[in-house]
Amino acid sequence: MRGWIEHPGQPLRGWGGIKKDPPPDEPTDHALGRSRGGWGSKLHLAVDGQGIPLAAEVSPGQAHESKWFEEVMNAVRIRQPLGSARRRPKRVAGDKGYSYPRIRQWLRERGIKAVIPRRSNERRRGNETFDRESYRRRNVVERCVNWLKEARRIGTRYEKLAVNFLAMVKLAIIRRYFRLLDSSDRP
Repeated sequence: MRGWIEHPGQPLRGWGGIKKDPPPDEPTDHALGRSRGGWGSKLHLAVDGQGIPLAAEVSPGQAHESKWFEEVMNAVRIRQPLGSARRRPKRVAGDKGYSYPRIRQWLRERGIKAVIPRRSNERRRGNETFDRESYRRRNVVERCVNWLKEARRIGTRYEKLAVNFLAMVKLAIIRRYFRLLDSSDRP
């Protein structure tokens, strides 16, 4: 403190006076925002039919799901026994929050079938049918999110920086992979 008294304009070291620069890929709001549930973040996941996470992203609590759809889907890599990794699933199931023309167009351009119910205020195109049987299996995403939130650090978001929180999410996903591998080795 004596140094600060002698030079009052200087920042204090160790007292929060010198700020570190955030990582270059860190959002300015740290992926924190206010939503109906309070202050927090949203976790966006792409999951396969067995509930195995393929990609994850984090956004502020007030951000709409549809804005992160393309980013999450572009992060998907499905390993193949031969050749390069496949990036596109055959169909995508989502709730009404993903029922937007932009998302449907994105899926159509890539030959992916959309299993997304229409919103009540949305126009239907021609005689399109909705695959209710495939939509019923959408709950594997919810179960995967609940499984990930069993990790206390993810459920309460101890991390301030979004990149650190996303790293913890990916670490929990790796733990899930190990648990699945361990259970498949047993007779």
